[in-house]
Amino acid sequence: MISFNYETDFELSDETAISDWLSQVISSESKKEGDINYIFCDDEYLHKINIEYLDHDTLTDIISFDYSVGNELHGDIFISVERVADNAKDYEASFDEELKRVLVHGILHYAGYKDKSEEDELKMRQKEEEKIAMFHVKQ
Repeated sequence: MISFNYETDFELSDETAISDWLSQVISSESKKEGDINYIFCDDEYLHKINIEYLDHDTLTDIISFDYSVGNELHGDIFISVERVADNAKDYEASFDEELKRVLVHGILHYAGYKDKSEEDELKMRQKEEEKIAMFHVKQ
């Protein structure tokens, strides 16, 4: 089950559509949907998590904690809405498109995709684009 939690004033406009899309993404990777929690927060909230759990003193748009078991995806995905907005401006994308990219990025990590090397990052970007395109498909 995919759930959305808010530690900031931001709220998704259509949780059902986003949840349905993310469920499709999981299925398209031949994975099973477990418990996935999205937590929307601000920079300060995510920065504290980054320092406390990852020992990184930097701002970031997403931190995902993967609790997957075998083919069943489980985890907590923290998203800084402030970072998403700034990145959207930097990449000349809409906030909604950048948000979709970050939402699916966490799922793709759980599905086994990495982004540490240049080659892995390219594959991750390709998968993000492929999965974002799925959001526009009528069911």
